[in-house]
Amino acid sequence: MSFASAHAFRVFALFVACCLWLTNPTVSHAAALFPGNTPTNLGVQDGHLSACPSSPNCVVSQGVDPDHTIEPLTYVGDRQVAYQALLQVLSIVPRTEVVTQTDDYIRTESSSRLMGFVDDAEFYFPSDEPVIQMRSASRLGESDLGVNQRRLEQIRLAMQDLGIVSKK
Repeated sequence: MSFASAHAFRVFALFVACCLWLTNPTVSHAAALFPGNTPTNLGVQDGHLSACPSSPNCVVSQGVDPDHTIEPLTYVGDRQVAYQALLQVLSIVPRTEVVTQTDDYIRTESSSRLMGFVDDAEFYFPSDEPVIQMRSASRLGESDLGVNQRRLEQIRLAMQDLGIVSKK
């Protein structure tokens, strides 16, 4: 075997090994590929979640920009019951981890299956109204192909199924 063909074989073997490693469903190696940095504008400031940037990979329920708006979750009943129900729902969202909890705020990080891109979602429970304000944004890239909005809408549906959130 010549040097060129041996080198080509090694490159091909390495490529195949990387593909198998990344697509192995029992190992989540990809989660570390593109996590990005945790944004500094997360949290509640003066009763509001941060506005979305101009990129289309963010939605927020307290925004004024129609391109980034999502309706808040309006819950029925006790605030603490809604809070615990949301934690229960978040615990079954794939590749999602609750990273911050206070009495009126929950923040999660969700990673994409293949490349490990991380999205930050925030849920705020204002004390003066029975709503859960929401925000979800990608850390990296320009477009998320609607992933953040779909994730929050799936959470809405789960909360509706539990009878916690009223239907639109």
